[in-house]
Amino acid sequence: MQTNINSTWSSTLADPSACRVSKPRKKGVTVVIDKGLGLHAFQDILETAAPFIDFIKLGFGTSALYPDEILQKKVALADQHQVAIYPGGTFFEVATVKGKLEDYLNTVKKIGFSAVEISDGTIEISRKYRSDSIHLAREMGFVVLSEYGKKVQGSRVDIDRLAETFYADTQSGASYMIVEGRESGKNVGIYDRSGVANIEVLQHIQERLGEQTESLIWEAPHKDQQVQLLEFFGPQVNLGNVASHDVYSIESLRRGLRSDTFTFGL
Repeated sequence: MQTNINSTWSSTLADPSACRVSKPRKKGVTVVIDKGLGLHAFQDILETAAPFIDFIKLGFGTSALYPDEILQKKVALADQHQVAIYPGGTFFEVATVKGKLEDYLNTVKKIGFSAVEISDGTIEISRKYRSDSIHLAREMGFVVLSEYGKKVQGSRVDIDRLAETFYADTQSGASYMIVEGRESGKNVGIYDRSGVANIEVLQHIQERLGEQTESLIWEAPHKDQQVQLLEFFGPQVNLGNVASHDVYSIESLRRGLRSDTFTFGL
């Protein structure tokens, strides 16, 4: 177990929760969304916070918009700092609609991305196509993150459907399943119009999946949501759609180094 990144501080002070482990880790995963960081800002966040970042998602279809040299440098920097990097799920959906899935995956592989997201937040795909896509990506050597949920405002979690999707996705080769929360974190998935998570839904999901809940990544772009999920599931919950400037905030919350989660260290 590694709870102390800076050896100046004792482990008791650096991680009062005494639960954080060094990478690669299976739980307590943090997924950062990059919506267009410049190369210097991208490098800065990796140099200062890479030990606390497990995945970086280049949001939406932005991977297609970068100059080739910049995109290659971003991917190489992430790899250098042992952070998995992948294009947003919307790009996979565009490739699907255009009938270019294999071309998409081959290009993603050529660029050097280490992971891919398989989702249907905007489109409808068959169960077979979803499973085949996950299986193909795994065969090509990618870490696969699937996603459950629709992006339309007002969409809610169907617990039976979520469980069925989770089991089918993981059996097909997905390492994690993301629960849709969008970048707004409001009026979608587990969140109401104010961005508050439905605790009853969380309880039902936990009862249904048991320990396998640890393979879910909850999109939680706002601090109050992050605190709510950390308080419900504990410091090792997986969190996604984290802004780059919030990485230290999230890690402090996980360790009990902020007043919101101070009890983690007691």
